[in-house]
Amino acid sequence: AARVLLTSVFGPFAQDDEFGSRAINPMELYQNQVTRAQGPFSLRMFHRSWGIMMIQQNIGAASTVLDFPTRARFIEEITRERYDIIGISGIIVNLGKVREMCRLVRRHAPHATLVVGGHVSAIPGIETMIDADHIVRGEGIAWFREFLGEDVDRPIEHPALPSAFGFRVMGLPEAPWTRPAATIIPSVGCPLGCNFCTTSAFFGGKGRITNFFDRGAELFDVMCHAEARLQTQSFFVMDENFLLQRPRALELLRLMKAHGKAWELYVFSSANAIAKYDIRELVELGVTWIWLGLESPQSSYAKLKGADTRELVARLQAHGIRVLGSTIVGLEHHTLENIDAEMAHAVAHDADFHQFMLYTPVPGTPLYAEMRAAGRLHPGSDLADIHGQYAFNFEHAAIPRGESKRLLDAAFARDYEVNGPSLFRLIRTAYQGWARYRDDADPRVRARVARDAAQLRSGYAAALYAMQRFLAGSNPAVAAKIGALRAAIERDFGWATRLAGRAFGRVALWSTRREMRRFGGARPLEPKTFVERRARTDVAVARERAAA
Repeated sequence: AARVLLTSVFGPFAQDDEFGSRAINPMELYQNQVTRAQGPFSLRMFHRSWGIMMIQQNIGAASTVLDFPTRARFIEEITRERYDIIGISGIIVNLGKVREMCRLVRRHAPHATLVVGGHVSAIPGIETMIDADHIVRGEGIAWFREFLGEDVDRPIEHPALPSAFGFRVMGLPEAPWTRPAATIIPSVGCPLGCNFCTTSAFFGGKGRITNFFDRGAELFDVMCHAEARLQTQSFFVMDENFLLQRPRALELLRLMKAHGKAWELYVFSSANAIAKYDIRELVELGVTWIWLGLESPQSSYAKLKGADTRELVARLQAHGIRVLGSTIVGLEHHTLENIDAEMAHAVAHDADFHQFMLYTPVPGTPLYAEMRAAGRLHPGSDLADIHGQYAFNFEHAAIPRGESKRLLDAAFARDYEVNGPSLFRLIRTAYQGWARYRDDADPRVRARVARDAAQLRSGYAAALYAMQRFLAGSNPAVAAKIGALRAAIERDFGWATRLAGRAFGRVALWSTRREMRRFGGARPLEPKTFVERRARTDVAVARERAAA
């Protein structure tokens, strides 16, 4: 009969404060790590704390999820409601907030058992840094089930998880060029185990992976449920290397074909996993977006062995598959003399999106252990600042710590200057996919690209108009590329698209200029608070009756 509270750390997040929040590290994936140099064209959105939502769905006890509370709202929840167990989830940079929340629990709810999980638990010696009863490392569903006396091996029940909320771009909320998506979590961990990867290390390290769903048939059922509940045909597959498990992916494809599902999948993958498929299999599976680790042309990581990443990116884009490339700044072989050429190579991929991150030894990873053993960790680094977007937290052999942020910022600026807004790039790739597959023999493929066509006719056309006009004076080369794409779309879709694009494009241009004038293209945003309560389930009631 235990009552459980599962909570993320408190906000606000995009500010510098005594609890470890940093203005440079907002609670936004894209604005933080991908499109942050793109001003009003940066994609702005938030993502829920899926881990605690998954735990809530898979325990029988009465529970509440409190996501993105303020400090005051957290205090209100633990004083107004009586919880037997309070679980706090945080990442390493949020250690200060986790510590404060533990202190608040001891003060306002001293009767509660206090559990701390998430990546923050990987910090060496965290037991001495916070006042918690239990530190949970790794996957939390099994831990909570065992702690509550439930069946640990009961099948995982996947909730319907919206992928994102609070979308903005060009100063416009819920823009007409977005489609709702569901998040699907098939597995946690990654068997490749790159030495810097916090996710791989957290879930067992190299060679370890925990499958929530071993078979494609199980995934198909989960996706059908999410499709019905959230009215979506788009799925963000939150799996570190989804395509690596080929039999599961192909079984999912067979069922999609059998049931006529024109779904689209956004996946994470490595180059060596993509090589297991021919392009037709990816297209029929509905893969329309891939997050791909590029790291460096001199990288020794096995996932990139023998891969021509520039050719791979271009080939994927030619078939309508958007690519988010990820490049590391400050690898061991980087110097002040070669870093410019390395970043030029990264930018030359012309990926739809490009993430740049500093090489960062994060507690819990093999890289951190190596640096610690070598005495190379920077003694003055605050854990709140090791998010990969500020400065090295180790002594680099050839690049001074003070140069690291300058090099990182220059990479973001160069990508935007050369390739233009990511919004333009993804529209270009969507157009290429539509042009290639609009008459495809597979009706599912035709239906999927038809959804892109609907956006090309309206919202995308307006966005191109606004981007072309806005950049005409400051970056005429990119504006010309945008203009050429816009002309091609207007030619293929006709006068209605031309008129709609210009009419709505003027509104988007006005909003873009206003956003730039008022906020410099970086409007401060915070996620809203979610409170989701769930009564005891039949599993918990049945257990109590059996015990009686």
